[in-house]
Amino acid sequence: ARPYRAAIAAAVLVLLAEAALALVGPALTERTIDVAIPHHDAALLTTLGLVYGVALLLSFAGEYAQTMLPTWVGQRVMSDLRSQLFAHLQQLSVPFYDRQPVGRLVTRVTSDVETLNELFSSGVVTVIGDIATLVAISAMMLAINWRLALAAFAVLPFMFLAVALFRTRMRSAFSDARAAVAHLNTYLQEHLSGVRVVQLFNRRAATAARFGTINRELYAANLRSIALYALLFPVVEFLTSASIALILWYAGFRAAGLGLTVGVLAAFIQLVRRFFQPLQDLSEMFNLLQAAMASGERVFRLLDTPVEIASRSDGVVLPADTPGEVVFEDVWFRYA
Repeated sequence: ARPYRAAIAAAVLVLLAEAALALVGPALTERTIDVAIPHHDAALLTTLGLVYGVALLLSFAGEYAQTMLPTWVGQRVMSDLRSQLFAHLQQLSVPFYDRQPVGRLVTRVTSDVETLNELFSSGVVTVIGDIATLVAISAMMLAINWRLALAAFAVLPFMFLAVALFRTRMRSAFSDARAAVAHLNTYLQEHLSGVRVVQLFNRRAATAARFGTINRELYAANLRSIALYALLFPVVEFLTSASIALILWYAGFRAAGLGLTVGVLAAFIQLVRRFFQPLQDLSEMFNLLQAAMASGERVFRLLDTPVEIASRSDGVVLPADTPGEVVFEDVWFRYA
């Protein structure tokens, strides 16, 4: 990604601006409920509405740039990676291809690289933006009322515990899924290339049965990863609701002592919703990260395969139009 650091920096700046815009709505809500409406200040209400409209337009533009820039970087990085993989594969010796099925190598260059592309397109830069949003919202919550903020943060240890419990299991499930995809592609490549042999020896039924077994292995591996993700996301949603419930409970008992107004409470609930939205996004990114790590291990293991036969450093590279011919003299052949 280093050649595209300017585009990545621009994407990060856009995400930081999005993090700042996330604070506009709650601040305007508090001002509207506590000041404009009680005082029947139509001018202030109009001004706040216009400011909110401008913030929405800026957020719209930011969302567009936030989608386009990382996607462009991801596509460029993956294009470079595919070219590097193909160039490396061309340098590996023939014995390497005797040991490695072609279908497995095709999976490395296509499916595994595409999984890494998803990480670059919607993962790495988005994580930076989500963290910036969390920091900005946390600071505003603490500034408004640090006691309510601590009540909202009380569920965070349970969030970290849930992620820690799911991490190892999801990593293993995604690794199994990528291995199953490679196995399936290998089987397809071998049997479609040798379809004449399959038909001549009447092995169609046995081949189809074996394919069904491999296909079910892939189905089961994907189902395990989906089942784990299906558990993680509701846990995050439950903790979000629990945090809001804690705020309402605490505010109900301590409203007088905390000096709370309706506007402050409404703004705080908005902030909590926006605080947990990046956490939900990060839980999705965690799911994507586990898949990308499983694919990344396979891709870079292939790139790290040493080239057994390398060109000599003092070798002479002949021009393409060099005249000459290849002559076979005293060449013979026989069966031993």
